[in-house]
Amino acid sequence: MSQQSFEHGHGSPWQLRNARLAGAATIAVTLALLSSPALAQQGGTTTTATSQQEAVAAPTSQASEDAIRAGTIPVPPPPPGAALPQVDSIIPDAEFNSAIPSLDPSDDPAMNQPLESIQSFERRIATQQSGAKPTEGQAPPANDPALADGDAVEEVGDAPVADAELAAPLPPLDHFEVAPVQFAEDEEAATRDLRVTYAVRLNGLDAADKETAVSLKSQFKGLSALEKGDGKADNVAMASARLTEDSELVKTILASEGWYDPQVRTHLDRTDGPSGLPLNAVIDVQPGKRFTFSEIKVEADPTVPPTLIADNLALKIGEPIVAERVQGAEAQVALALPENGYPFAAVGDRDILLDQDTGSGAYTLPVTVGPRGKFGGFKTEGDLAFDVDHVETLARFKRGELYDSRKVDDLRKALVATGLFSTVSAEPQRTNEPAGDGTEYVTMLVKQDAGPPRTIAGSAGYAAGQGFTVEGTWTHRNMFPPEGALIVHGIAGTQEQGAGVTFRRANAGQRDRTFEAVAEGLRSDYDAYNAITGRLAARVSYDSTQIWQKRLTYAYGVELLGTAERAFDFDAGERRRRTYYVASLNGQVGLDTSDDLLNPTKGFRVTALVQPEGSLGNGFNPYIRARLDGSAYYPFGDFVLAGRVRFGTIQGAARDDIAPSRRLYSGGGGSVRGFGYQKLGPLDPNGDPIGGRSLNEGAIEGRYRFGNYGVVAFLDAGQSYESTTPKFSDMRYGVGIGGRFYTNFGPLRVDVATPLGRRKGESRLNIYVSIGQAF
Repeated sequence: MSQQSFEHGHGSPWQLRNARLAGAATIAVTLALLSSPALAQQGGTTTTATSQQEAVAAPTSQASEDAIRAGTIPVPPPPPGAALPQVDSIIPDAEFNSAIPSLDPSDDPAMNQPLESIQSFERRIATQQSGAKPTEGQAPPANDPALADGDAVEEVGDAPVADAELAAPLPPLDHFEVAPVQFAEDEEAATRDLRVTYAVRLNGLDAADKETAVSLKSQFKGLSALEKGDGKADNVAMASARLTEDSELVKTILASEGWYDPQVRTHLDRTDGPSGLPLNAVIDVQPGKRFTFSEIKVEADPTVPPTLIADNLALKIGEPIVAERVQGAEAQVALALPENGYPFAAVGDRDILLDQDTGSGAYTLPVTVGPRGKFGGFKTEGDLAFDVDHVETLARFKRGELYDSRKVDDLRKALVATGLFSTVSAEPQRTNEPAGDGTEYVTMLVKQDAGPPRTIAGSAGYAAGQGFTVEGTWTHRNMFPPEGALIVHGIAGTQEQGAGVTFRRANAGQRDRTFEAVAEGLRSDYDAYNAITGRLAARVSYDSTQIWQKRLTYAYGVELLGTAERAFDFDAGERRRRTYYVASLNGQVGLDTSDDLLNPTKGFRVTALVQPEGSLGNGFNPYIRARLDGSAYYPFGDFVLAGRVRFGTIQGAARDDIAPSRRLYSGGGGSVRGFGYQKLGPLDPNGDPIGGRSLNEGAIEGRYRFGNYGVVAFLDAGQSYESTTPKFSDMRYGVGIGGRFYTNFGPLRVDVATPLGRRKGESRLNIYVSIGQAF
């Protein structure tokens, strides 16, 4: 098989230096041989000896004897007096000489004539071609083609010019025209003919791969220029350039895992196909020694505790010098020092001294520790959204506590979460004020740049039984500083319309505590009731947010409402409007161990709500509403099994003395999917729901996620009852599937469900669209 190869050698710097020295020595020896008389006598045959005497003195090996017989090196004459064996001639001299024809000068008289000079030769040729007979030193005749160069004195006559056009003046540039070159094939075809295909072969990494926790070959494939080319290149030069680039990539990958002295050789091999393609891009690797730590030294001032740096620098003598581990260990030191009282600590540039002979490295890391600090006061500057007192409210640390950068990060996140800044930062500053125990106070400087405080937001959704709903809000987040927001909101839907105003103060006197006051009016038109309601409410809460999901939450408040509701009156046998005035206290507590607010995959949640209420209708009717919700999540890789239960009760009043909007209902997207909104439970003679005083619900979901998408299969169950305690009888079931599209603010949910044991009047399919998981 014929083979054409392009080869590049790669080695370590000291190998390249030795190679240059060896090449210089070889050149010197060659030059010496070219000037040797013995070499000239042998017709240019080359020997590696620097002199003929050395060649004589050297012992003759079998290879040398073969070379002498082949005539490739000169044979030295025998020493004087040497006894040589008699060898008979193959062809006698007389016979050899008689076979050679004789040459007599008389046979060709020109052989004894002297050679003609160059000048005479040129003059004779010019005379023969043009008839001109210039003489040495003659002045050039006018318009004589033989002397057209214009020389004043001619040593040799010019060659004749047969084409008169050559002596004509050139045309002006503006009259010069160039005809375009016509190619036999178009440019695309020509480019196509230059393209090559190739295969990549990486040899020699198997042994090194077994010693590492990562796949070196996988890293190479992910970064390789040859692999990114998908086996195609515009020409051989491009493939060769990629091969050279990949040879450096292999060195970098090996160095990242501790092989600092690899030998990498590359070449392109053509196959014997009709077109000479594809090419084989070959990378041969010899990793060499894997370097290990022989010494680990940290240059730093003493710390408290003394082993703070050593405990966090996870490097050991004897382990391989792996770049990722080194960088990770240094990053851990950079984190640990500020977390343990050193706000101004800085990790310097490492130094690793490699010993090629032993394959080891001495590691040195300089660390500037700085003073040990405690939290002091606060300062703020810039375009302020709120003052320094509110900054102190957001902080989870007090004066005199040991400095901890994690608490500073928490403060920074809390500032960002207010939504009041275009930019904001929190930085420690030295005060040089002693704080005892060898520490000093550190002031936190908060730099503010207030952003636009107003926002407009909207949302839309659809659910069976509730129809389409569109909500919009206008918010001024800091109308009443600090963090006093005014929110105007409205809702327009097929079955619900309303508007209201909310005052909300975030971080009200305490971090993450919110005070909220609401005034709103709402019109609702459902199968269960038709209501026009005015509502006043105030609430204090400690809730989870998108940034901080809290394990324990609580809320308490008061609510006043007047509602005129049209519902079925069993005494009159028809729907009638009735007015209710309700005063309510409410308290709620929750425990949340899940890993995400909108898309939990593990943990559990439990929430309990209690609402003592009094209703003025036909007299004063006090009662208590209570509800208990629980959910749990268990992951199996990309599959999550989720479950939910809910129990509710109303104690202390007859159903008809409770406003229909305050009764308990089941059915719908947040309850039992497969059924319309509020459709489960007691019904009036027209088949419309009238609500109950207890309920029980349950659901189980299997959630599978692939990338940004997911599918869900679910089974829901539930029922509401006229009694004050759940009966767990006449349970209704809904089954369905759903799709999820996962975004950075939570999954978008679309569920389709159908009731099992469908009854007359119930829809075959119900669709629910919203943000977040069903539970």
